[in-house]
Amino acid sequence: MATALGVSVSTISRALSNHPSISDATKKRVTKLAKELNYHPNHMAAGLRKGRSNMLGVLVPHIDGHFFTMVVKGIETVATKAGFNILICQSNEDVAHERKNIETLINAQVEGIMVSLARTTRDFKHFDKAAKRDLPLVFFDRILEGRDVNAVVLDDREGAYQSTMHLLAQGCRRIAHFAGPQHLNIYKNRRQGYLDALREHDVPFDEALVFTCDMRLEDGIQGMEQLLKLPQRPDAVFSASDFSAVGALQVLKKRGLRVPQDVALTGFSNEMFTSFTEPMLTTVDQRCEQMGQAAARLLLEILGEKRQDVSPRRVLLQPDLLVRASSLRLR
Repeated sequence: MATALGVSVSTISRALSNHPSISDATKKRVTKLAKELNYHPNHMAAGLRKGRSNMLGVLVPHIDGHFFTMVVKGIETVATKAGFNILICQSNEDVAHERKNIETLINAQVEGIMVSLARTTRDFKHFDKAAKRDLPLVFFDRILEGRDVNAVVLDDREGAYQSTMHLLAQGCRRIAHFAGPQHLNIYKNRRQGYLDALREHDVPFDEALVFTCDMRLEDGIQGMEQLLKLPQRPDAVFSASDFSAVGALQVLKKRGLRVPQDVALTGFSNEMFTSFTEPMLTTVDQRCEQMGQAAARLLLEILGEKRQDVSPRRVLLQPDLLVRASSLRLR
């Protein structure tokens, strides 16, 4: 293009970026030829030459549910407004895949990474590579306990506490709990909220009523079948996930048990399908889009400071209990 117009490459570059040092006549000639040649400047390459990619990495366990989809939407809204694009990776709940994702994002020269951990992640070693490159990390939703990191999390303990207190207010006393892997903050805190509510009502804790699993629909099926084999079945289930709660609902319907009259049910996350179950599922809204926005704002704030020696910050969002028919025994 430069040869055809008889100008330098730098003149072409400045003309395409509307630099004031280039005359309007030259800009028009360059723009006209660029259209004829279907030429598009490589903004990413230009950014990298300046030491910037204008790319932010996002690593999530999966993208097939409502929660992470809406978190990514929130991230993208804030990032786009700030002039950044996002590169999304999925770990598919596999720590080995998560390690590869981190390598991919580092090699793509993103300027920062937002992460929600895979279910099987138990250490932080693969994230140290990013830290050694002064690449800022912000964790959201799922983090590892015992690490002081930049994070945006929900008050999961409070959400579980509200859900269990609601079941107790409905007259339930044998409240079972579907608990997730306890090395992850969200499931550990949800179990604690369940225990706190029982203690406050002087309801004895029964270990037989806790079923620890991976929070999938099939886990809910297995857990409910196991609970129904007890000499005295539970009169309610607080599940730390909507997916396992729906698995439990399927079993109860198959056995001819009424929800909520025989067994009340509550879930966690406010997945879209919870509004379409019969009965509709009581759940805890995690403010997913707000979480994504908060994570992006925190990362941009860290990038704006251009220093890595500041103390890690944590943003705590408040949950919202959505009471629906699956738990309303008293009307």
